[in-house]
Amino acid sequence: MWSGEAGPGVQKAMEIVVALGQIYGAAELVPVASVQVSGVSYKNLGDAGLEFLEEWASQGAWARVPATLNPAGMDMVAWHKLGFRQEFAQRQKAVIAAYVSLGIVPTCTCTPYLIGYEPRLGEHLAWAESSAVSYANSILGARTNREGGPSALAAAITGRTARYGLHLDVNRQATAIIDVRCAVTSEADLGALGYLVGQRIKNGVPCFSNRGTVDWEHRTVGNWGLKTLGAAMAASGAVALYHVEGVTPEAKAEGVLAPGAQTLVVDSLTPAYDELNGPSGAVDLVSLGCPHASLGEIEAIADYLDGQRVKAALWITTARATRDAADEAGLLSRIEASGGRVVPDTCMVVAPVSDLGYRTLATNSAKMAFYAPSHSGLSVRFGPMEQCLEAARTGEWPQLRLVHHESRST
Repeated sequence: MWSGEAGPGVQKAMEIVVALGQIYGAAELVPVASVQVSGVSYKNLGDAGLEFLEEWASQGAWARVPATLNPAGMDMVAWHKLGFRQEFAQRQKAVIAAYVSLGIVPTCTCTPYLIGYEPRLGEHLAWAESSAVSYANSILGARTNREGGPSALAAAITGRTARYGLHLDVNRQATAIIDVRCAVTSEADLGALGYLVGQRIKNGVPCFSNRGTVDWEHRTVGNWGLKTLGAAMAASGAVALYHVEGVTPEAKAEGVLAPGAQTLVVDSLTPAYDELNGPSGAVDLVSLGCPHASLGEIEAIADYLDGQRVKAALWITTARATRDAADEAGLLSRIEASGGRVVPDTCMVVAPVSDLGYRTLATNSAKMAFYAPSHSGLSVRFGPMEQCLEAARTGEWPQLRLVHHESRST
């Protein structure tokens, strides 16, 4: 492949893979079981990115392993109903077409593990989206670095990536123990916790102690909360792998801690809530599903609304396959009866939201709350799902403290 015998498109891909391996001192390449490609929204790619993809596709390259796409910049079917411009839609469709011509499955989701692309323990991957990388490494015990869009695409075309970083045992040991001493009672609290830990640990590998105040095995934490935690750490820092003592796959064995691992204490979540909340009381858009909502999350939203009408726009972003499952389960009609929308294929972080006229976003995602002001020009209110749904129902951010974020220690 590197010598060009498989064609110029494959040669370009192998040159990228080999160059990265040389930069990071990798001794060899390793086959990957699957790839997840970012750089999908036309908002981020622009014409230069689209031309790059189309040129690569014209050179005959094709994915050799299962490869999926990150969210696009719009609902690929009902974009016109949501207010997206036709010019943007045409360009976004061209981006998806270029990826399809390269053999990439147009899943348009940041949670491929929820729609049939769940890697196994120990498998090597080349995934690009930060929250998906965190989930694959931490919750599933697969092995992937956080790839860039072109390097992930190159790995899909060659079926290989360089063995460095989190592909190596030594780099998967925890560099810090996180001792949580404050109440953590919701998915938003887990996001706030992740936001604070990511800020402090940067690109380290945290291990959360199972002797603190978090009941890691309780149903209210679960995989829903863990993906929220990982997404927040990846956003505020660059955490691509974390462990929970005795819970996550690699933290059930001895040797998870690196020599000299430090201990960090988190005794209040209030700083995260203060930093992630803007001043606005009025809310005109509520977005849940960052990372993309699971079927269980959509069901919880439908149960909470239970026929109540919303005043603010309510978007629940998810994978199209999950939306279809929600439709079959009767959840879609229940949410739409309340005035909400289950929106597939996209996310507020990568959609051209500024074109839609919204000003203040309420979300239960620390990741979205972190990125929305800079990426979408929105003021943000951040809190648990129930608080966000109350904002959707009334059009105002509820001024109540649903949880106490201070230390429980005396």
